[in-house]
Amino acid sequence: MKERYYRFLIMLKKCFGSRVFLIFAQAVSAGFFLFFPSRLAVSVRFYQALFPERSRLCHIWCAWRQYLNFTHVFLDRLLPDDSAGEVFYSSEGWEHLEYALRNKTGGIILMSHMGNWEIAAHLMKQRMKGAGLLLYMGTKHKEQIERIQKESLSRSGIRIIAADRNGSSPFDIIEGISFLRAGGLVSLTGDRIWNEQQRTIPVRFLDHEVCLPEMPHIFALLSGAPVFIFFSFRTGDRQYRFSITDPIYVKAASRSERKNAIRGSARKYAETLEQMLRLHPLEWYHFQPFLGRKLKQVRTSEVREDSA
Repeated sequence: MKERYYRFLIMLKKCFGSRVFLIFAQAVSAGFFLFFPSRLAVSVRFYQALFPERSRLCHIWCAWRQYLNFTHVFLDRLLPDDSAGEVFYSSEGWEHLEYALRNKTGGIILMSHMGNWEIAAHLMKQRMKGAGLLLYMGTKHKEQIERIQKESLSRSGIRIIAADRNGSSPFDIIEGISFLRAGGLVSLTGDRIWNEQQRTIPVRFLDHEVCLPEMPHIFALLSGAPVFIFFSFRTGDRQYRFSITDPIYVKAASRSERKNAIRGSARKYAETLEQMLRLHPLEWYHFQPFLGRKLKQVRTSEVREDSA
């Protein structure tokens, strides 16, 4: 999406308010829904996997609601820079992050393309004043809106490392490990592969095989810092609810056990993500193909070993 269009939406909100902004943004979403069938098919297939017992009409309706709800994500991205944009939130599990910061254990915050991770990042930085927060983000080719988002996050004091299509530099990885060992928090996405060189691990999700990024779990193994699975759900106008899981430690007694330890952490994330999706199915904003082959049996041996 072009930067010019995004800035036009910002101007629209400033001049005419949120209601006009939403009407225009929802009209654009309707255009994507109606005229980009291949993209719509990705959402419909996802809701077929989530609700296999329901009709195709229901799956299409869920995709429509997903598209409309996504317009609120764009609107709420403007709130941190809006003087009247105070955001209210409740949370569960926040004490886990506070404990990690207080004891300088470090922590990996595993985000997902559910709810609004950007609002969560801004509010985390506000609440945990003085705490180090490093955010790994993907960089899409010619994706101008992501550049605007990164600039906004950087202004709030969040350190950004952008991984391009050629993969992360070893120095980026070393910086993340050092940041964790110094007691900081490192945030990564748990459900998006940013480039072809990225190491992945296959797990079971909604009775399909999905490939998840391996790096968050490698960070936890190498640094000793726990993984916290973090969700941010919109509950109303300027209102959010944060959910942070208990710490997950990735440990291996020997080098031969490392892969199983990493796989176990990735499976735990996939199970938690599936649970949250069943509670908030219309806040899934992963519009790229995500589900792999259908797995007919429950045995985990059905999921192929990843040689990467």
